[in-house]
Amino acid sequence: MGAALLRFSLEAVSKLYAAIIALRNLAYSKGRLKVHTTGVPLISVGNITVGGTGKTPLVIWLCRFLRQKQIHCAVLTRGYKVRATRTDEPAVLAENCPNAKIIVNPDRVAGAAEAVNKFGASVLIIDDGFQNRRLHRDLDIVTIDATRPFGYGKMLPAGLLREPVVSLKRADAAVLTRCDQISRSELNRIEKQLQLINPDMVIAKSIHNPSCVKSLTGREIPIEQLKNKKILAFCGIANPDAFFNTIDKLGCDIVSSKIYDDHHRYTEGCLADIYEQAADSKIDLILTTQKDWTKVAQLMLVKKDIPITYLAIELKFISGEDKITQLIEDALAGKIILSQNV
Repeated sequence: MGAALLRFSLEAVSKLYAAIIALRNLAYSKGRLKVHTTGVPLISVGNITVGGTGKTPLVIWLCRFLRQKQIHCAVLTRGYKVRATRTDEPAVLAENCPNAKIIVNPDRVAGAAEAVNKFGASVLIIDDGFQNRRLHRDLDIVTIDATRPFGYGKMLPAGLLREPVVSLKRADAAVLTRCDQISRSELNRIEKQLQLINPDMVIAKSIHNPSCVKSLTGREIPIEQLKNKKILAFCGIANPDAFFNTIDKLGCDIVSSKIYDDHHRYTEGCLADIYEQAADSKIDLILTTQKDWTKVAQLMLVKKDIPITYLAIELKFISGEDKITQLIEDALAGKIILSQNV
């Protein structure tokens, strides 16, 4: 009886949430809510579900692509529970995109103005921007986690959808991520569903490709050296299974693991528990995500016998990269002079 009541309540709230989102989208489509222009091209990277779908690796890929073209870009991110110190995505972006200006501001319109007027950005990338329709965008790219693509078909809080899948009609492109973690038949089914929703949308496929393991001292461990290593893995991300699956595919022996809530704020007590668990498990390496590592780095003691390291991940296209780059070039054509030195 209690479970049935809970399901009914969640469904009711989901319907109310869906109605609110539909009215908001209609207001933007009809021009009743103002859309601001930035004066420079803007590329949006977003999704339609909560949780990690691979937006940050795609934003990093975009920054590097624009750097190759010798274009000065800025990334607009609201940050998560913005505080004085950098955490989560902004810190990861700053480390991986040293030539891009990272603007952390919950007000994306104000952040865009700062990026253009103060820092002279020629192109803006808005991180997690699909639902933020206050800014005009020249290109809308959504990332879709192939392991759970459509949020179980239900809106929040009953499911993971931030807005209905029909909203993908607004998208210019979809980048399917973690495509190596599902079967080919399932991947084909997702692609067909996307084509039914938006026949004009470009679809690309990608994987989260591990490049190396890094430590606080700057030491890098080649991927091939991880095979058969005894690992304690921990993370505080939305899709921990994807992280553990990636480690498992590298041939590691995950002896012990620890899962925290998404965007978990680590303390010295958390690290003490992790080190104690590592000592009890007799492991070779403690491994986490880069997002988690940025939050525990300042708490770590370098001289620990078993250092905490992170798995460096890069977005790697397995199909459709040429179509994505063509979309970018089309969006910038006539607005930015593209260098051919790639």
